[in-house]
Amino acid sequence: MAATLEARKREDLTTSNTKAIRLAGEVPAIIYGYQVEPKTVTVNSIELLKTVRDEGKNAIISLQVDGEAVDVMLHDYQVDPLRDELVHADFYAVNMKEEMDVRVPIVLEGEAIGTKEGGVLQQPLYELSIRAKPKDIPEQITIDVADLAVGDSFLVSDLKESKNFEIMEDETATIVSILVPDEEPAEESAEDETAEPEVINGNKDENEDK
Repeated sequence: MAATLEARKREDLTTSNTKAIRLAGEVPAIIYGYQVEPKTVTVNSIELLKTVRDEGKNAIISLQVDGEAVDVMLHDYQVDPLRDELVHADFYAVNMKEEMDVRVPIVLEGEAIGTKEGGVLQQPLYELSIRAKPKDIPEQITIDVADLAVGDSFLVSDLKESKNFEIMEDETATIVSILVPDEEPAEESAEDETAEPEVINGNKDENEDK
């Protein structure tokens, strides 16, 4: 079931009106995409952030615009870096019957055996590219790493197949691995460096005695 978010048409696009909208806690936005003529709207900033936080960035949102419902995804947004506030949002109207390509976050679960033994967990891949119909897009891909020992890796090919979506990543790509801990030979190098001058100094003293 899609999350619901109220929106209002925005016809006054002047700078002064845009500032007033933001001061009132609203975010200027645009809707475009499948069977939708581009239109400008405003949505409540807090409600939008709450919806994305609760439902995920790939959530299908039923945007209610003056009594008309449009199924959309939050395609892009802009944030004021100084105030850390939303200043604009782009909503993309989707075809619920057509597959689309999206990136889904990868979440690791459990503590790997290898890390308990001193290994170092490395995660090269944080998102997974998949193809699915909008209603079948998962909020996240969860991977249990508890059984990974030192030297083990979890590849894209190790993921269980899903009937609801197709994985678009290279099957040989590494998602997470447990590296062997460094032996840290730095101290031995330091000893070697100090050993050589002592021999040189010793030879120098012998020459002086002669």
